[in-house]
Amino acid sequence: MIAHTRPVARRALFAVTVLALLCAAQLVVAGRAQGRTVSFEGREVQVPRGWPVYRLAQHPRLCVRLDRRAVYLGRPSPNQSCPADLIGRRRAIVVEPGRAPGAGSSAAASQTAPGPAPRASAARAATFTGLGFDACSAPSSRTMRAWRAASPYQAIGVYIGGINRACSQPNLTASWVAAQTEAGWHLLPLYVGRQAPSSDCGSCATLSSSQAAAQGVAAAVDAVAQAEAIAIGPGSPIYFDMESYARSASASAATLAFLQAWTKKLHGLGYDSGVYSSSGSGIVDLASKVGTSYVLPDELWIANWNGQKSTSDPAVPAGAWSPHHRVHQYRGGHDETYGGVTINLDNNYVDAATVGTAALPGRDDPIGRIEALESPAPGQVRVQGWAYDPNDPTEPVEVRAYVGGHAGAEGALEYELGAAGLPRPEVGAKHPVAGEAHGFEASFPTTRSGQEQVCLYAVDLGPGSDRLLGCRTIGIPVAIVLSHVRATRRGVFVRIACEWPRGSTCAGQLRLRTRIRIALPHRRGRPVRLRTVRRALAGRPFRLGGGQSRSLLVPLSAAGRALLRERGHLRAQLIAAIPDGRRSAALGLGR
Repeated sequence: MIAHTRPVARRALFAVTVLALLCAAQLVVAGRAQGRTVSFEGREVQVPRGWPVYRLAQHPRLCVRLDRRAVYLGRPSPNQSCPADLIGRRRAIVVEPGRAPGAGSSAAASQTAPGPAPRASAARAATFTGLGFDACSAPSSRTMRAWRAASPYQAIGVYIGGINRACSQPNLTASWVAAQTEAGWHLLPLYVGRQAPSSDCGSCATLSSSQAAAQGVAAAVDAVAQAEAIAIGPGSPIYFDMESYARSASASAATLAFLQAWTKKLHGLGYDSGVYSSSGSGIVDLASKVGTSYVLPDELWIANWNGQKSTSDPAVPAGAWSPHHRVHQYRGGHDETYGGVTINLDNNYVDAATVGTAALPGRDDPIGRIEALESPAPGQVRVQGWAYDPNDPTEPVEVRAYVGGHAGAEGALEYELGAAGLPRPEVGAKHPVAGEAHGFEASFPTTRSGQEQVCLYAVDLGPGSDRLLGCRTIGIPVAIVLSHVRATRRGVFVRIACEWPRGSTCAGQLRLRTRIRIALPHRRGRPVRLRTVRRALAGRPFRLGGGQSRSLLVPLSAAGRALLRERGHLRAQLIAAIPDGRRSAALGLGR
């Protein structure tokens, strides 16, 4: 990030696609007129005079910066050490092994990632709520694994193109997207195109007031091409990165015209529109259009470095882009280390659409989105979203849920939720060929408790395969309720209820235990040392039908009675445990 005196943050621009930085003709002319020759991989390369030359093999973690005049020889490292404050128009030259500079080669500024995946590759959207981060260059798969295990983050911003990108992206490929979403990461794709006419970025390419709408359309078309090349398909969001700018009547009008054209074109191409900007410029301009005929983006990414892990912002009306349509970038560039790996990053609190699950489907598999997935009560799961099949776009598709993992996962429970046929006008507006009758909303009972992964599928109408709409880990409240707990000389009475649905069974164990301090063996003259230990006082199994309750006695064991006689008074804990969770109650025991 670039620091500035305003209380509102700006973000760095990130590169994610081909490093085609200057046209071949321009470089050849520059090289002949004022260039010099350097040797690389057994050949001679013409580079502009005065530009520094970096041999990447000698600098394995060097950040390949595209915003400065420099020549990089070799392949950018998958583990670059880049700051988060880079921004500006592309200027650098990157020469990779096996690519000779000259006509048709984009001046040896070669592509850093493998070629595009087949157009059929796609990744679908899912709403995510939680912590995320963004960094100048997409981290390597090894770093992502380390951070998935050790960091608090589950979402990451990745930059998929644009003229103002600032970093190379050797890692961002279709296989990387598939691997990270399969591992549970939620991706926030951003595109860093032309900036506002009065942008704070003096080195950025800016939009033209007279051509703003046309440039917005062109940006959306290119963004979709870049997304498809890395397996981010229709239904996914793409966020435009509009940096902070000085607001004026003309600058705001041009920027809003550009962003509306961006949104309309993305909708026409089957993608959701998102916009990232400063709370003090782009966000407040968009918020001023709420309630008008202006076509607003679906998702809003608010840059305001106030340190608050929430999505509220004074520039945005409380009811706009809510719920589940906001991201808040609350802190700018700084280092964080997890799993032994350090990244310079920005912090985000996410409650918005992300690329949640990747796959390699056929082009005609169903598409859709999960918009809500939660457990409002013990034994209950509620889902909401939409889906349709391009093979038969007006026919409702069936929706299926699995609690405990993906379809086929060991122990996963399957639930049929019925057809996605509820009215959803906004779906029809974005997908006119399908119409609006493709929403689903359902609650279903489950006998699982605790943290469970729930996955939703749209059932294919053929030809093709069922579509995984996404997975989310939710907390399902434990179905056991303890009440009327009281101690007697014989043991503990308790009323226990099973809140699972009728027809199911709550089976588990009731246990009574305490903690006491005991003296450890010691030598004469040495201080007595004490240790806290747990002791079991009682236990008994229980079995209740769903919706039933019962009063039970948990009798003290012989050892429990002896301990109570010895101590006279004990603080105890009564625990009711079932396979997926437990409830507990504290009480006192006395003779």
